Amino acid sequence: MTLGTDPPSPLDWKFSQVFGERIPGEDVQDIDTISAIEFEKSGNYLAVGDQGGRVVIFERNDGKDTLDHCLHRNELEQLDFTAKQHPEYLYKTEFQSHEPEFDYLRSLEIEEKINKVRWCAPNGSLFILSTNDKTIKLWKVKDRKVKIVKEIDPNPLVYSENVLLAERSFMSRQHQKSVANGYHLEWTEKISGNGPTQEGCAKITDVGDTAATRCRKVYAHAHDYNINSISNNSDGETFISSDDLRINLWNLEISNQCFNIVDMKPSNMEDLTEVITSAEFHPFHCNLLAYSSSRGFIRLVDMRQSALCDHGAMILRDGESRSFKSFFTEIISSISNIKFATDGRHILSRDYMNLKLWDIRMETSPVAVYKIHEHLQPKLSDLYNNDSIFDKFECCLSGDGLHFATGSYSNLLRIFSHRGGSKQGMTIEAGKNLNRKQQPHAALQARRSSLSNLTRVFSRQGHENSYNNELVCDLSTKLLHLAWHPRTNLIACASGSSLFMYYA
Repeated sequence: MTLGTDPPSPLDWKFSQVFGERIPGEDVQDIDTISAIEFEKSGNYLAVGDQGGRVVIFERNDGKDTLDHCLHRNELEQLDFTAKQHPEYLYKTEFQSHEPEFDYLRSLEIEEKINKVRWCAPNGSLFILSTNDKTIKLWKVKDRKVKIVKEIDPNPLVYSENVLLAERSFMSRQHQKSVANGYHLEWTEKISGNGPTQEGCAKITDVGDTAATRCRKVYAHAHDYNINSISNNSDGETFISSDDLRINLWNLEISNQCFNIVDMKPSNMEDLTEVITSAEFHPFHCNLLAYSSSRGFIRLVDMRQSALCDHGAMILRDGESRSFKSFFTEIISSISNIKFATDGRHILSRDYMNLKLWDIRMETSPVAVYKIHEHLQPKLSDLYNNDSIFDKFECCLSGDGLHFATGSYSNLLRIFSHRGGSKQGMTIEAGKNLNRKQQPHAALQARRSSLSNLTRVFSRQGHENSYNNELVCDLSTKLLHLAWHPRTNLIACASGSSLFMYYA
């Protein structure tokens, strides 16, 4: 990704697909609400997790079914034309990843909600990691052939067991048909002698493929606090999981042991000033990882320096605005999500108010700041009273790193492009009818700082100011989760229980 040189071409976004569309007036249960979205590295698969503990997998469908039938040049040209169109997905399978649990030692209910899903492909197979608040699971997704009985004799002749065994043993090498995987596609048995001949006792035929999932590993009992992130390493062998105060390093093949590489828990919890909010591995340097905090900092650490990586980290912080401080400054500056760009040089972060692009070589300020909730600045007290100010919005980048996206209230999808130093933005209301809205505050604005104290230690006393004006957006509908296709300009975003896709 090169910023400030050749500007990217403008993107014309269009509606592509929707799954789980709601009927107007239909009540959506909480367990059906989407809580995680992730594209597989090649873009051929899409995984969606919900609050009911389920993971649904979609598979890219365009052009695959016709590949085996393209025998002529014109058909191949037609397929090549189809492949250049935007990806289309079909439902593949779903499975119950997590169930509700109860921790009797702490008298704590553990929800089945899927916090994160991550694709991984060790040894070329298709695997997916899923986690709720406490337990991570590794699932293998495999295609299997579906076979049914096509014909069966309703009145089979009855013979003694000894006669049947002897006849089958004698004729097995001549009349029994099988395939390499052990399935009998057709079984024909003939009984010779004075009796009648019986043919076609049962015929089994292949009707297609289906996907089966199997839990291969369970990584549990390693986090005292709720897991907020999991990230695969580029080495294909390890991954990290992070909670509020610790980051653990796992080997995919070892589920009963992990290594603690970041520990921010103080000896006295009263001295706690920040918590970990998100963590991610570098896209191609297996020794580097980044994690964000509630103070608005991003720390970049090298696992080769020491076994415990919470010291000696490079800290990315916004140092240009340290003057203005308020009760809400700490809360709105807490980073909810970070993503590495594919070039490994830039990091995209999202806090409550802004979307920021960072260069890891510039520690004191972000490259660009995109205002998302500037219009909510006068309403922070109301947002605090109804807990909306603690909503965690995600962010994502395009494969070339030149376009960025995040969500907002009223089911709004915000998309930005970095064009030769200028900031261009587009707002789309999630739905089948593409509704673009102009945002006058999409340009670069003054940056905000963060405080040094943890938000949850503040008291509400003296900060109960209320506003009579109504909020300018629908806080009950919010677009929190989204993902960008790794190889083309296609965005999948969640609105309640509905999954919308847009392409450019």
